[in-house]
Amino acid sequence: MKKELFDFLNTDLQFIKGVGPVLASRFEDVLGGRRVLDFMLHIPAYIRARGITENVATVEQGDIITIPLLVKSHKPGGTFRGRRRPTQIMCSDKMGNSVVIQFFNVNFLDYWLKKLPVGQWRMVSGKLERGSRPTINHPDFIEEMRNADKIPSIQAIYPAGEGLTQKVFANVRDQIFNILPEKISDETDLNACEFFDALRHVHYPESADDLSANSTYMVKLAYWELLAHQSAIVISRRNRKDVRNRRVVRPKKYDLLEKFYAVLPFSMTGAQTRTINEIFADLSKEVPMMRLVQGDVGSGKTIVALAAAVKMAESGAQTALLAPTDTLAQQHYAKLKPICDKIGIFCDIITGRDKGAARKEKLISLRSGRTKIVVGTHALFSEDVEYKDLGLVIVDEQHRFGVSQREALRAKGNNPDLLALSATPIPRTLSMTIYGDMDVSIINEKPAGRLPIKTTKLPVLRVNELISRLKVQIENGAKIFWVCPLVEDSETSDLTAVQSRYEYLKSFFPHVGLVHGQMDKKQRDKVMAEFADDNSDMKILVATTVIEVGIDVPRATIIVIENAERFGLAALHQLRGRVGRGSLQSYCILLYGNNISEDGLKRLDVLTQTDDGFVIAEQDLIMRGTGELLGTRQSGWINYHFVDYAHHRDLFKLAANAARDNVEIDGWTRDLMFLFDRGVVISA
Repeated sequence: MKKELFDFLNTDLQFIKGVGPVLASRFEDVLGGRRVLDFMLHIPAYIRARGITENVATVEQGDIITIPLLVKSHKPGGTFRGRRRPTQIMCSDKMGNSVVIQFFNVNFLDYWLKKLPVGQWRMVSGKLERGSRPTINHPDFIEEMRNADKIPSIQAIYPAGEGLTQKVFANVRDQIFNILPEKISDETDLNACEFFDALRHVHYPESADDLSANSTYMVKLAYWELLAHQSAIVISRRNRKDVRNRRVVRPKKYDLLEKFYAVLPFSMTGAQTRTINEIFADLSKEVPMMRLVQGDVGSGKTIVALAAAVKMAESGAQTALLAPTDTLAQQHYAKLKPICDKIGIFCDIITGRDKGAARKEKLISLRSGRTKIVVGTHALFSEDVEYKDLGLVIVDEQHRFGVSQREALRAKGNNPDLLALSATPIPRTLSMTIYGDMDVSIINEKPAGRLPIKTTKLPVLRVNELISRLKVQIENGAKIFWVCPLVEDSETSDLTAVQSRYEYLKSFFPHVGLVHGQMDKKQRDKVMAEFADDNSDMKILVATTVIEVGIDVPRATIIVIENAERFGLAALHQLRGRVGRGSLQSYCILLYGNNISEDGLKRLDVLTQTDDGFVIAEQDLIMRGTGELLGTRQSGWINYHFVDYAHHRDLFKLAANAARDNVEIDGWTRDLMFLFDRGVVISA
């Protein structure tokens, strides 16, 4: 790829006209990066047709319309007797029908009045609401009649975030794709030209078919993405087996494993023992271990990982356990440190919160080799973190870390072993192609004494009946998670907002907690810690899916998941795993809305019939649709940009074969690995 094109793709979005550092930061939250390339890989979720009409009487409630309107009068809003009134613009269509345009934000009153002068015609586009009279709230487009063609007949709708409107997305997209042809020279690889042409088609769809998983352009992009991933796997495997990367097997110096098994208050399951034996066999080889441990929620993966760390400590080497969030890192540390103290292993934690003298002391202990097990977030591979002898890297929730992040941590040692953990089982039919650079162990037994979680589905109309039953459970000592999909109520969605549900439950229960992703992190952790405290009065925690991973509250025996039909099976199974972590009987209640589809009911039925994560994963793959999931993340699986697990299954094998046969890894494949950010350390 030519340098000029390469530099453009790496350009920070803040340098795109109209963006700047504030919007670029917001884009980063949504895109996972802030380069031009990150934007290009973030494709529209669907299209919105904006049908042109001249007669509002023929339009259905909720339709998106584009209509010429004559502005008749202005009715400024404000506050009257403590109630806010919207600004109203009285209009009429060409048939004389009245139409009201409403704005609820009075701060921009002057701006809207200038956009809609009395006595002038304007082309207006937005969602029509039918109350006492036809109304358009906050139109998406308002243009003078001479500029009516600026309103798209088909609008690509992007997955967005706070402070990012569809107009902002369209503006950035237009600028990027206007500049792109200047960066593509006559010498640009034909594959690259075809790649960017396919990208242009999905960013400017002409119909819904262009965004379907089976469209020509989406299949091309999905195949190239899989080829990039599979090529990264091939390179990773070759590097492991290269004689230059062989290592000397560390001899045993201390007797720690017997002490470890002796202090455990329980016996290992057969699946745990089998997995530990597979890990120990890997540690005795000259080739560094690359093993993935798949285990259902609550199957005991953490103790298996600790056994591997203790085995490494027997040779005097160090282990780093990488967790995706501060909360999960703290919980791992709280669970591991007491065991380590009993057997004489120094265990520590390093996160981004560590500052000053305290951090310096931790780094000295790590550098000296005194710290044998360190738990932390991405801070573990910060530049100032040094290890005396890093022998083992454990990555929890491994799908949340890219290859480049894993390699950055492994680079802190001399060919250390890698043990990855995944709490969401990958379907057996896909695991070997998705994680082809790893050996796979499966923990398919629950610890003794764990009771199956009783799962039921319930219509949301019976929520008050449910609340009455929960009061009895709380009196008997239960703690309850209540999960909602949105933070705030939305005019365009009927999904329950976590804030509204929190306020509603407070009228029934004296002590209710609230956590969501938009809260300050320290405040969120404080609320979670209070809920986890057995002596706390907080019995109900209302939350978004921030609790999906890493919250361990054994006293919590009930989880209510609202609008459950809008989640994928894997996400629901993960959420259900927040309860049933002790010896008490636990329950999961799946609340569904009035407009649940047949597929939505089928998904809930699967959850009520089984708690086997691998069965659920297979069903998820079979049933997964592209339009019904809340959000775009394939929970627990690799976060592909274009690959759809349900529709592109045949492409996995094609890409794997092509990557294996590409002995020299040609230039286009290396370009693909850059385009899809597959950061693999490639041997010279």
